[in-house]
Amino acid sequence: MRRRLLAVGTLVAAVATLGSLYFSDVAGFVPCDLCWYQRILMYPLVVVFGVAAVESRVGVWRTALPLSGLGVVVSAYHTAIQLTPETTCTVGGGCTAIYWRGLGVFTIPRLALVAFLLLAALSVALAVVERRVDG
Repeated sequence: MRRRLLAVGTLVAAVATLGSLYFSDVAGFVPCDLCWYQRILMYPLVVVFGVAAVESRVGVWRTALPLSGLGVVVSAYHTAIQLTPETTCTVGGGCTAIYWRGLGVFTIPRLALVAFLLLAALSVALAVVERRVDG
């Protein structure tokens, strides 16, 4: 069970990382300041979950939960300012721009929000697994 949770976490973080690299390096979308903050929080999660999956360490939630929790906050803020384009981004320019829309609903910050929510949920699940094993 725990190896599966760790593998899923690795997969989610890797897909999010590769997706962000695709959007900037292949599609040519220039990341805004908030996108960079989301990348700073997402990229290490690939390594954190990947190493934990190899070593079967459920205690990784102590590192992954703060990173993914902060990612949820940044992505939610980014999504909120995209929904109200008359506001200006207080972090930097271009944060309200929508470069891509998938299925008519998803924007790049919304995809990041989904990934961070999944990683936060997986981290909580790992904490529960650890408590059951130790308790």
